[in-house]
Amino acid sequence: MLIEGLTMEEFERGLEKTRTLVVPFGTVEAHGVHLPLGTDTLIIQEVVRRVSERTTVFVAPPVHYGQCTSTVQHPGTISISAETLRRIITDIVRDGFRKGLRRFVLVSGHGGGIHTSAMREAAELLTEELKGVVIAAFAIYDILPPEAMDLADTKNDSHAGELETSLILSLSEELVKGRGREGYPDLPKPIVAADKRRYWPGAVWGNPAKASKSKGDRLFDIMEKSLLDLVRRIEEFGG
Repeated sequence: MLIEGLTMEEFERGLEKTRTLVVPFGTVEAHGVHLPLGTDTLIIQEVVRRVSERTTVFVAPPVHYGQCTSTVQHPGTISISAETLRRIITDIVRDGFRKGLRRFVLVSGHGGGIHTSAMREAAELLTEELKGVVIAAFAIYDILPPEAMDLADTKNDSHAGELETSLILSLSEELVKGRGREGYPDLPKPIVAADKRRYWPGAVWGNPAKASKSKGDRLFDIMEKSLLDLVRRIEEFGG
């Protein structure tokens, strides 16, 4: 049930069927010269939409902003702090809990380390605070089986590479503006680089040239099944 389309009475009746809310998280973030800034949001919104058609759980509108680190200096990226992300999650879950919800699936289309850590930290604190709440907080890529990444011909494919480009091709070929050049970040870890674009100018991790719509179609199917299995599991979770 997409909650933005429900009336308050429909929401109340929905609580008789489920106490679970799925909240998708995305970003406004540079994804090479060929993918839209909303790539993470578009992908996770599609996965969640598919799951909503196969379950009775509530589904929230996406949170379009996330914490971006390696791409924070690239054109178009609009990042929020980890603290802001934690506060957004805390407010959503607390108020959802007041409205009768008890299970929350916080799923991100963005896999940044600080971003996902902030999500999990908020979930840990809320689990201690709210008696009876059950929360899962993760990036969609964290729950995919190994065969998902096996779809890529590129080794260590990641950001704006073969698979993300394939997913956007599956959604809408018009959104893909050619192909960015193959590239990989060369950040001097564990040193924190001040000039991040120097070490990762193209904001591509992988080879977009190897992307295809058929790979995107197959990956969306895997994502849908993985999230659906998790949602069904949390619906039955006893605490």
